[in-house]
Amino acid sequence: MSDPYASFTSLKFDRPAPGVLRLVLDAPNLNAVDPRMHGELADIWPVIDRDEETRAVLVQGAGKAFSAGGTFDSIERMTAEHAVRVRVMREARDMVYGVLNCSKPVISAIHGPAVGAGLVIGMMADISVVGRTAKIVDGHTRLGVAAGDHAAICWPLLCGMAKAKYYLLTCESLSGEEAERIGLVSKCVEDDRVQAEGLRIATNLAAGAGSAISWTKRSLNHWYRSASPIFEASLGLEFLGFGGPEVLEGVASHREKRRPDFEAVGRKNPLDL
Repeated sequence: MSDPYASFTSLKFDRPAPGVLRLVLDAPNLNAVDPRMHGELADIWPVIDRDEETRAVLVQGAGKAFSAGGTFDSIERMTAEHAVRVRVMREARDMVYGVLNCSKPVISAIHGPAVGAGLVIGMMADISVVGRTAKIVDGHTRLGVAAGDHAAICWPLLCGMAKAKYYLLTCESLSGEEAERIGLVSKCVEDDRVQAEGLRIATNLAAGAGSAISWTKRSLNHWYRSASPIFEASLGLEFLGFGGPEVLEGVASHREKRRPDFEAVGRKNPLDL
């Protein structure tokens, strides 16, 4: 029988325990998500859902990070080309709904930086295990676009509206310890135990009552499904921003390692018509 994962060349897979599929983000620059990986992180979930050998999924990053997020080259292509924005928006939507609708429990094991598209998988996972000194950042507004992709659908439910607004508006980073304290993640452990603890949980779930676990996940995820209009609005506003002037300054400031000067591109609220 052919390998259903053979075409997903930017991702790595293995089976560290019976019934457990491990998906590893392994790329240069702290597992930065290039266009190919972004598309594969969107398209992989229906394949996993149909995989009869897999009863639990463990997602982790290679090396010193979970994921540093999208590459600046990818972002610049989005700012320049409408067709690219439309494609990436579809992928961002499918990534969130893919994890949400996958019948198998998904466990994320987060160490080091967790940003951007990698953070989507980390936060949308059913169970998130994080290292004490991990660095979680949703950097959308610092980049110059609305906090779209996963943030609006899950952060308020996970950690409450006050904390969600604080971190999504300011783009301040959270340690793994603080993320656990506010309820953003399931569990915090010492940095050197993250992968082992994630595997322990995935192995236990894979050995559990598959239908009961799957149906419990589906029932609980109706909380997220009820927020789908909020998610769709945030995603549309994010990608509207990728066609605007603020993101150009955001990318330039990142590349030049300086504070952004959004004053220079104007602060008029685009909704004040």
